[in-house]
Amino acid sequence: MSYTLKGRLQSRLAALAAPLGAAYMISLTTREWWPVGLAAAMVAVVVALDLAYHPLLPYQPGWLALPLGLLELGLVMAVVLGLHVRAPLAVALGLFAAAWVCAQLLGQAVLPWWRLSYAEDGGELGRTGLALVAAVATLFVASAAVWYAQRPPIVHLASGVHRGPLVIDRSQRLVGDSGAVVVGGIVVRHSDVTISHVTVVGGENGIEVDEVDRVVLDHVTVLRPALDGIHVRRAAVRIHACFVDMRGAPFGQGIDISYAMDKGESVVKGCRVVGGQEGIVTHSAMSMLTHNRVESASLRGISMTEMSMGGIERNTVRAAKGVGILCGDHSMCEIQHNNVAGTRADAAGGDRTRAGFGIEVEYSSEAELSGNELGRNPAALGVFINSVIHWKR
Repeated sequence: MSYTLKGRLQSRLAALAAPLGAAYMISLTTREWWPVGLAAAMVAVVVALDLAYHPLLPYQPGWLALPLGLLELGLVMAVVLGLHVRAPLAVALGLFAAAWVCAQLLGQAVLPWWRLSYAEDGGELGRTGLALVAAVATLFVASAAVWYAQRPPIVHLASGVHRGPLVIDRSQRLVGDSGAVVVGGIVVRHSDVTISHVTVVGGENGIEVDEVDRVVLDHVTVLRPALDGIHVRRAAVRIHACFVDMRGAPFGQGIDISYAMDKGESVVKGCRVVGGQEGIVTHSAMSMLTHNRVESASLRGISMTEMSMGGIERNTVRAAKGVGILCGDHSMCEIQHNNVAGTRADAAGGDRTRAGFGIEVEYSSEAELSGNELGRNPAALGVFINSVIHWKR
């Protein structure tokens, strides 16, 4: 069929109307924004492609529907991942498949039957096309209004010392004024929480996040906790620009994200961690650890272990004892462009896996390596116990 540009766009919006309505209803019932973000990604990608198709495909044969659909699916998923839209994979695929099936049914059967001049008009729908544009715009405006009405309130933590532990049991954005300090830790017990520009001193764990969703820690400082600096269990978090000082806490970890494989990807970016057993560690979690600086860890600098998956990229590790960066225990890791130096050998007990390796891959793990600087360590790379490495150029 030969489409006009207007016909392409109007036919596309007709196919998207039902999936967009479904996304809006999901957003209303779950009180989450990701369905609308997913729908927006679909609309943006397919409209951009339709603008490209018009000069390239003046005539579009029916057999192109499947390959073009696969192209559109790949681009939509790339946009969703790039913008960190936390849509469940099954839902994302289901909405896209529904839109594709609707497009085929409408283009091949329903619209030619309903509008006899559909082919001669190049897919244009007349006044109905204008109504579709208005309906789609209305859906997005309504969704934005719902999101705005449901967004968490901003709570300011006044300058000065506040006795903890501070328990957050409702959705909010906690913003510390200059000099705001919590002594005794912060415990997050509700989803949709953001904590920013707050200093935490002491506590069993400095900041504890347990079995809640959509938690963001931004520009937080944690000093001298008894155990972990930032302790995350059964949750996916985003941690940006933090400082964790573990000196004086020899048995704790700076940032520990564990048992969250089914919770989506966690991100730790731009943090500095000093001291502790492990600077940053994940156990059975998906995560991206990037642009962090870890210093003077007594066990390992950065660890991705216990069937974890993710990336360790562009981090700086200094003066770790035994191992700088570890991928271990059936994990799959992308370890790229890190700078590891000054790792110290740990001779206690004769453990050869702690001989001061810059990067170590052990116990049936698989790692992809590229661009790492490992020159100033007793040993650059160790691979143990049925593990595999791949070199990426």
